[in-house]
Amino acid sequence: MQNQTAVTEFILLGFSSNPVLRVSLFVLFSVLYSATLMGNALVFALICLDYRLHSPMYFFLCHLSIVDICYASNNVPHMLGNLLGQGRTISFAGCGTQIHLYLIFALTECVLLAAMSYDRYVAICHPLRYFLIMNWRLCLTLTAVSWAFGFTFGTLQASLALQLPFCGPCNVDHFFCEILAVLKLACTDTTVNKVLIFAVCVCFLLFPLVLILISYLHILATVLHIQSVAGWHKTLSTCGSHLIVVGLFYGNAIFMYMVPGSGNASGREKVLSLFYSVINPSLNPLIYTLRNKQVKEALLNLQGRKRVFHSV
Repeated sequence: MQNQTAVTEFILLGFSSNPVLRVSLFVLFSVLYSATLMGNALVFALICLDYRLHSPMYFFLCHLSIVDICYASNNVPHMLGNLLGQGRTISFAGCGTQIHLYLIFALTECVLLAAMSYDRYVAICHPLRYFLIMNWRLCLTLTAVSWAFGFTFGTLQASLALQLPFCGPCNVDHFFCEILAVLKLACTDTTVNKVLIFAVCVCFLLFPLVLILISYLHILATVLHIQSVAGWHKTLSTCGSHLIVVGLFYGNAIFMYMVPGSGNASGREKVLSLFYSVINPSLNPLIYTLRNKQVKEALLNLQGRKRVFHSV
């Protein structure tokens, strides 16, 4: 330990060294990243421009789109450059920034998805009191709490990880500076850091997931009393989108950070991280828009405005 040299940069090993496979992955991830940016930006623009979407549900969805854009942009551009062979190194400061932002956006989304489930619970179980309960003050508070918790605990986790001594080797067996992969390179015992990660996962994964399940159990009980088929369809289509997103997000996170030994296999760890960085952010706009009549109507209305504008 006394002869260690400080690490000033890391080398991201990324994916396979096979040139053909790297080019194929570059094309695939470029398409998914472009879909993430365009899809989430479109959802954000529709919600801002169409007054019919100025409701609590779409307010939370707007923030989810912001989180997805920032989350993907934190990791994917550097990964694409790595696949093209434009340099696999990343500075210590750059690596720390990736870890910090990764944790902030991931933890924020955990709380935000729980807030969205509460919104659906109130809308379906207490429809007559919906706008009284889900007033804008509560919506702003829930959103602010989501971002504040994400920033606070993300900063705490990143700070503790980056204060550890790193003396080499500096090869990160990942396509970005994921916290578990970086902790493996520390020259000291990281038990405290891992225990803290597990404790944060309990607070930000298990606890919100329990709240979400309780909300949907109440929703299910309410749905069973609905007599009309149209009411069934409307309720299930609205909640189904959110349940798909919750399943993808929480399922991958729990398996990666809370199942013993699941984070030790680097290949599996990379695949799970792809769901966070590339796949989930690109799927979220499709999941919400394809199953949502109001968003599709807003999109058609926007297209109608463009045609009128061009004709003038």
